[in-house]
Amino acid sequence: MLSRTADNLFWMGRTVERAENTARMLDVTYRNAMLPSATATASSEWEAALNVGGNAERFAEKHEVASARSVIEFLALDPDNATSIYAGIDNAREGARATRGTITSEMWENINDTWLEMRTLTWEKMELRGLSRFFDWVKERSHVFRGVADGTMLRDDSYLFLRLGTFLERADNTARMIDVKYHLLLPEGEQVGGAVDYYQWGALLRSLSSFRAYKRLFHDAITPIRVGELLILRPESPRSLDSCYREIDAVFKELREIYRRDFECFRHAGEIYSRLRYSRIEDIFKAGLHEFLDDFVARNDSLGQQISADFMLRV
Repeated sequence: MLSRTADNLFWMGRTVERAENTARMLDVTYRNAMLPSATATASSEWEAALNVGGNAERFAEKHEVASARSVIEFLALDPDNATSIYAGIDNAREGARATRGTITSEMWENINDTWLEMRTLTWEKMELRGLSRFFDWVKERSHVFRGVADGTMLRDDSYLFLRLGTFLERADNTARMIDVKYHLLLPEGEQVGGAVDYYQWGALLRSLSSFRAYKRLFHDAITPIRVGELLILRPESPRSLDSCYREIDAVFKELREIYRRDFECFRHAGEIYSRLRYSRIEDIFKAGLHEFLDDFVARNDSLGQQISADFMLRV
């Protein structure tokens, strides 16, 4: 496969997943900011949302106050913000256009239709439709895109690079969401396990479609260590770090068979996956959850760069 094609497919998977993740985060932040709370302000909720993707500095260059409208417009509609939903769908559509001969017609129609509707949206139209309905629409379009890809693409290296981008991005988002919750959303002076803490951890679980999974697995009150276990180490959870790297490991095994050689990115991924498989959540919390997640995000980003160096000649 041409490195340019692999690059487009890899980033198509990443940007569609990123748009969905941003919609999830904004939806839960929007709902959480409206809850009555004596210790958490709406402003702190929106500031935390900016920190998930490292957008605080770029946001401050264009806006003075982190309000619902300013943050949602910046993270959903701003074409100049490379991590916005608008930019994600735009980039995915450009990648699809560049690989029309590789992807299926159903995939192109899905992403093109999504882009055509996205480009017409304004804050006023989103408000009229309902903000939560907009976020649900973004998530639905992402789900449909992945479903169409799974149902129509040949199981060759094109399909594998698309999946690789999806799970690398998903792992990054999950780690960042947990880290921001643990260090930025918990109100100063609030005790872990308090009422506000319960709602915030519950909001995190809902943002990752994991609330019911938590209840089914643990049958217990929501606690930080159990949330961490579910979203970091449990392979049953489709958005956990372990689950994402299980998928990445499977992709790399197939790419090894196709290309009949080992690449440096295979070794990098193996190191990250082994650490996840053989870690215990008690040890992670004891050593420092922030330190673990910060190291994971750095390693995950390094893996992305190594994939580009090995397959796409872009670092």
